[in-house]
This record gives sequence, structure tokens and C-alpha cells, in this order.
Amino acid sequence: MQDNDAYVREVHDKGLLFDLPTMSRRRMLTVAGGVGAAAVIGGGLAGGGAADAAAAACLAEVESETAGPYPADGSNGPDVRKLSGIVRSDIRSSFGTSTTTAPGVPLQFSLTVQNLACSLVSGAAVYAWHCDRAGRYSLYSSGVTNENYLRGIQVTNSSGVATFTSIFPGCYSGRWPHIHFEVYSSLAAATSGAGPIRKTSQIALPKDVSSTVYSSATGYSSSVTNLSRITLAGDMVFGDDLAAREMATVTGSVSAGYVANLTISVNL
Repeated sequence: MQDNDAYVREVHDKGLLFDLPTMSRRRMLTVAGGVGAAAVIGGGLAGGGAADAAAAACLAEVESETAGPYPADGSNGPDVRKLSGIVRSDIRSSFGTSTTTAPGVPLQFSLTVQNLACSLVSGAAVYAWHCDRAGRYSLYSSGVTNENYLRGIQVTNSSGVATFTSIFPGCYSGRWPHIHFEVYSSLAAATSGAGPIRKTSQIALPKDVSSTVYSSATGYSSSVTNLSRITLAGDMVFGDDLAAREMATVTGSVSAGYVANLTISVNL
């Protein structure tokens, strides 16, 4: 990565123009009853409810999406995956040379991973990252190039669940509120930098919850305007199928924080 402000501004300003040519071709979907909206992991974190819901939901493979211009996976600048400290459940703070904590409304999000035979997958690794409440990505955006917060790797447990403690991401211009993730077959594959990446995709966040956060919480003022100018149908990533297998189920409140859950199927 070129460590200078000019490069960072150039990359950050690419935004949608960068994403478009890097997106994978997505399958044409026929959304049938019961398989359309993303499956719910019932009642919070890993455990019986999550396992039962995942086992009951035999889903088609989650769509492959662009990693965007800010992945920090070695494909476009830095590779945070290989740093000591990246394997963590709480991704709110930077680690290493900085310990800055990203402010925002608390969000705990979980991915339940199953294979194409609909069996829960333990021991897979999930690398997740997203923007801060101001819409900035650590390591790339002006003002946070020396931070690596809101990035982390977790291994799926015996129920196939990887859980992260974070903040609710902001909505930046031209994109629906979302969280990026990559799935690897093992922790070694994720942290070695060798891969391979078995799936790159994104989690969509519901509009009603996002609107509540942005209009009620401190620091999200720009997100109110940005969300008002984008629709799910018009989003470059989720628009072709309205995030049929990528929309998280979210519960909670601004004061208590939120919990987001999504079950995905991956070819592992």
C-alpha cells in the first residue's frame, strides 16, 4: 500500500466506479416461497436456537459479491489478515500501533455457515469488515489510515456460528448499509494470506433499523441523507434480487444495542 494521503483520497474517491468492474457476475434468481428472504438465526448467539434454525434452512449458496476497494486482504493495498491480533471477536478497536475505539451504536452480528449439503460447518474462518459511523474504512479513508478497527477474523464454533462485537456501520453515498465478509475453510487459510477465499459476500442491514439508528444516535447525521438517496432495488450489489439471501435479521434498540443474524450456505 502506498502510505500517503494522495493515494488514500484516490482510492476512497473511486467508490462505486471501483466496485463495478470488480463485482462477480451474479446468478439470475427465481425467488420461491420460503427461500427468498435470508434465513434467521433465532434468538441471539450460538446455541440450540441458532443450530436448529440453520439445520432447518437448506439454502442455495449465498451470492458472491465484490470485496470493494477497502478489503485489506492483500488484493488492494494492506493485508490485515496476517497481523497478530486480527483473530478477535470484538472488532471495535484498532490493534497494534493504535488502540483507538470506533464510536457508534453497539452491534453484535453473527454468521451461521453451512455447506451445500446443509450441514453446519465448524472450524471455518470468517473475515469481516465494515465502515465506521462516518462511512470511513480503516487503513484507507482519510483520517483513519493509521487505524485498523472494524476488522477481524473469527472461527465458526460447533454450531457453525462466527460472532463479532462491533458498531452499527454508517451509510455512505451510493451504497446500502452493509458488512463485508470472506469465508475460508480454516483459520490457517485465512491468516496465512495464501487462502483460498471460498466466498466473498456482504450482509445487508434492514432499512427500518438503519433509519432508526441514523436519525437517533450521535455521529450518524450524514447517513440520514445518504440512506434517503438510495433504495435496495437501486443498490449496485443487492439490487438484482433485493438481498434475498443476504438480508440480516436485526433486533434491539439504540439504547441497548442491536443483534444481527444471517445464515449462509457456502461451498466448503
